[in-house]
Amino acid sequence: MSANILIVEDERIVSMEIESYLSTLGYNVVAISSTANEAYEKAMQHEVDLILMDIYLMNSNGIDAAMRIKEKKEVPIIFLTAYIDEETIDRAITVNPIAYLVKPFNRKELFAAIKIGLSQLNVTEDTLIGNMVLDTQFSFESNTSQLICCGEMVHLSKKERALLELFLNHKNMLISFMTIEYEIWPDKPSNSSRRRTLISRLRAKLKHRFIETYASEGYIFKLTAL
Repeated sequence: MSANILIVEDERIVSMEIESYLSTLGYNVVAISSTANEAYEKAMQHEVDLILMDIYLMNSNGIDAAMRIKEKKEVPIIFLTAYIDEETIDRAITVNPIAYLVKPFNRKELFAAIKIGLSQLNVTEDTLIGNMVLDTQFSFESNTSQLICCGEMVHLSKKERALLELFLNHKNMLISFMTIEYEIWPDKPSNSSRRRTLISRLRAKLKHRFIETYASEGYIFKLTAL
């Protein structure tokens, strides 16, 4: 059976392009909404397997719409946005989205995100091969320091791996900016730009999950029990 997808996008041309592309992939677009209220109504009316949600909608906010929908239905959500500021990302993380695609995104990115989102509907514990389960997609094998997503290895640089291990060793605890810089670059002077760049790279590989920023303080790697 073809997957049912709801498009929430207030730019008509963009929504039509996405609808056309999804049709070529064999997916069924159940509706196109341009406001948060309309998105909620359509999500309640239809059987929806996945939602493509623009964050900044006409006089409303896609993150708020996603929160309302997830109170009633557990449906994978992919955020689409032209904005990548840290505050927006941190708010989006609270919804636990499948992906956060920055416009203009290419079709390969969208295709991959949709495949991952739909695969989550059938994820079982057998696909999480690491000995530390992070969520329904991600796990971590501590013996090899390997991050795994949907049963596949995720390539991490040496610094990205060190940062992830630091977070996992202090999960659900606030880690200060200073602590991160000292642990990752013990022989180098403090450099906030270098730290933010590394955080951004790791966030992208984690699909903008888990890492939350606390202004002027640090970060918390948030994990909840499955």
